[in-house]
Amino acid sequence: MAQRRKGGAAPPGRAGAVGAVEAEGYAPVPPQGGPLPQAPGAPGAPAAPAAPRRTALAEGVDRLRRGARTEPGRLRLIGAGLALLLLAFGAASAWQTSSRAAAADHVLTGSQPLTTEAATIYRSLADADTTASTGFLSGHGQVPEDVRKSYDEDIARASKMLAEAAGRRGLSSSSSESLARLNSQLPVYTAQIQNAQTYNRQLVPLGGAWLRHASDLMQKTMLPEAERLWQAENDRLAHDYDTATPYPWLAIALGVLALAALGGAQYRDYRRTNRVLNRGLVAAGAAALVLLAWMVTGHTVARQHLTTSRASGVDSLTVLNEARIAALKARAGENLTLVNRGAKVRKIQQGDEQVEIDAYEYAYQQEAGLLDGARDAGGEKPRQNLLAEAARRADSTAGRSAVDRAREAARGWRTAHTSARKADDSGDYAKALGMVLGGDPEVPKPTSRLFQNVDDALAGAIATEQQDFRRAARTGVDAFTGITLAAGVLAVLGALGALLGVGRRLSEYR
Repeated sequence: MAQRRKGGAAPPGRAGAVGAVEAEGYAPVPPQGGPLPQAPGAPGAPAAPAAPRRTALAEGVDRLRRGARTEPGRLRLIGAGLALLLLAFGAASAWQTSSRAAAADHVLTGSQPLTTEAATIYRSLADADTTASTGFLSGHGQVPEDVRKSYDEDIARASKMLAEAAGRRGLSSSSSESLARLNSQLPVYTAQIQNAQTYNRQLVPLGGAWLRHASDLMQKTMLPEAERLWQAENDRLAHDYDTATPYPWLAIALGVLALAALGGAQYRDYRRTNRVLNRGLVAAGAAALVLLAWMVTGHTVARQHLTTSRASGVDSLTVLNEARIAALKARAGENLTLVNRGAKVRKIQQGDEQVEIDAYEYAYQQEAGLLDGARDAGGEKPRQNLLAEAARRADSTAGRSAVDRAREAARGWRTAHTSARKADDSGDYAKALGMVLGGDPEVPKPTSRLFQNVDDALAGAIATEQQDFRRAARTGVDAFTGITLAAGVLAVLGALGALLGVGRRLSEYR
C-alpha cells in the first residue's frame, strides 16, 4: 500500500519530478513568473551603503594592537615609551631647576638688594628728621655745620636711593606707587624744614611750629609709606625663597619611574635572550641615574645654603634694621620733646586714672621699649625686644659682639634719658638740653653720644650679617649651576641609548 509524503500532496503531474530533484540534492527551482532579482551594481539596482570612515586615531590604535601581538611590535612600543619617559624626565628637570635657580638668583641680585634699599630709604628719612630736630635745638638760631652736613647727606642719600629703586626692573605696582609718593613728598618736607630753619635763625617761635609740622609729615605720612615699601619688598623676598627652596618632586618622580622602567626592560631582555646586560639600556640607565643624583644633590646643597642665608642673614637683617629704625624714631621723639615743651600732649591710662604725657615723650618710650623691652609710662609691655632677638639670631662672633655693644649703649641711653627728663620736668631746661645734645662738661655721655653708639653698633652688625647672607646665598645659587644644561644633554643621550638598545634586539628579527 502506497504512503502519502509528509507535508501534503504534490501538485498533479509534478510529484515525481520534485522528488527526483530533491533526491539529487538540489534545491527546487522557485516558481516562475515573478520579477528576477537584480545583481548588485546592475543598472537600476539600489546602491549598497558605504562603510563609515575610520579616524586616524582609531586606525593607529588598531595598528598598535596588532603590533603588540608580535615581539617586534612590543619591542618598538617599549623603545618609544622609554625614550619619551627619559625626555619627559629631562624636560621636567630643566624646567623645575631653571625656575628655582632664577628665584635663587633674584634673592641674591633682586629682592634682597631692593629690601636693603627700602630699609636705607627709611633710615635716611628717619635720620634726616632726627638731625633736623637736633639742629633746631642747638640754639641761637644757627645750625651747627656738622649737623647741617649730616642732614644734607641724609636727604641726598634718600633721594639717590629713591631714584635707584624706581629704576629697578620687576617692581610691583604697590612698590612703584610708594616710591612715587615718597618722591613727591620729599620736596615738601625739605621746604617745611627750610621754613623752620629760617624762622629759627630769626629767633621767631613760629619756627618750632614749622618743625613740628614737618616732623608730623615725616612720622605720619612718609615713614609709614617707606615702611610699606620695605614690607612689600620683604614679602617679595620671602616669595622668592619659597620658590627657590622646594625639591623638584615632579622631576624626581619621573626620574625614579624612568630608572624603574629601564630596569624592567633590562630584566625582560635578560629573560628572553639570556643576555645579562643590554649596552644601550645600561647607558640610558647610567644617564638617568647621573641626572637624578646631580639634581637631588644640587637642590639639597642649594636648599641648605639658601635656608641658612634666610635664617642667619635675611631674618637677622630684618630684626637689626627694625632695631636701627626704632632707635632713630626714639631719638627723634627725644629731641622733639624738648622742642615741643608740652605743646602737644597725649592721654594715657595709668592704673585707674588717665594722665597727660608729652606726645613725643610717649613716642620715645614706645620706640625705646622696642629696643630694650622696657614698659612704657602706662605700664604696657612692648610687642618685641629687638636687641634681645638680634642677639639670639646672631651666629658669628663679630655679629654677637656688635649686638652686645648696642644693648649696653641702649641701657646707658635709657638711664641718661630718664635723668634728662627729670631735669626738664623740674624746670632746668638748659641742663636737660646739655644732657641730650652734649656740651655740658658735667655730662660726659649725653644721650646724643649714646644714641650714636647704638646706631654705630647696629650698623656694624648689619654689615656683618649682610656679608654672611651674601656668602651663603651665593653658594646656594652656585649649586644650581649646570643642572639645567645637563638635564637636556643627559635626557637626549638616555633616550638614544634606550632606542639603540631596543633597536639591537629588533635587528635579530630581520
